[in-house]
Amino acid sequence: MPETSVAHFYDELADDYHLIYSDWDASVHRQGDALDALIGQDRAEVLDCSCGIGTQAIGLALRGHRVTGTDLSPRAAARAAREAARRSLSLRTAAADMRRLPFFDDRFDVVVCADNSLPHLLTGQDVHAALAEMRRVLRPAGLLLVSTRPYDDVLRDRPVSTPPQVHRTADCADGGERTVTFQLWHWHDDGERYDLEHFQLLPAGGEWRVQVRRTTYWAIGPDRLAGLAAEAGFVDARWRMPGETGFFQPMLVARADG
Repeated sequence: MPETSVAHFYDELADDYHLIYSDWDASVHRQGDALDALIGQDRAEVLDCSCGIGTQAIGLALRGHRVTGTDLSPRAAARAAREAARRSLSLRTAAADMRRLPFFDDRFDVVVCADNSLPHLLTGQDVHAALAEMRRVLRPAGLLLVSTRPYDDVLRDRPVSTPPQVHRTADCADGGERTVTFQLWHWHDDGERYDLEHFQLLPAGGEWRVQVRRTTYWAIGPDRLAGLAAEAGFVDARWRMPGETGFFQPMLVARADG
């Protein structure tokens, strides 16, 4: 699938991305707290190289970190900047491919690539290229935080859909509106990659308007991803589970060598 299709997917989703969450603001705070605990230092220079509309980047800025956000989607990155400004936070954002990060070497203390973003890259060569760029922009012993779906479980079960997620507006009890989000998965013959149809049912005057967006993922297993991180120059890599970190996905935690 061409890389432009990933940018197109998130450009189309940018205005509605918060509707994926039952409460996006609560998720921003919760994920920021969990990532801050993993970082374990004050006012770190952080790059969120898949920032989307700012869920993790804003959460970390709220915790006092100096955050830069990049994303393949220009519209998502622009919304992240607007959302940060609405909260009186400083968040520099730009559109960039994580395989070609527009920063000098040794620029950051921490690189975050969360919420299953890395598996949009569909080959080992591309994942390695992205991880090598993350290593390049990290200072020696800098921290890498990458989260993905629990792909060991996913590869065992090969689900074909996700449960619906309902977003309610604040005044739902008084006649406010709800949005329903769910996904359909279509597995490739290789058993590892899957096409995803992202459905949103949006209220429209007593009826439902259906919005469908499509993209592709690689269900890269945790051992394979940890191995590619080691090849890209990371050490002490280990997976930490949601029950330990408070983050909603498994997290690969590693340090830049040197």
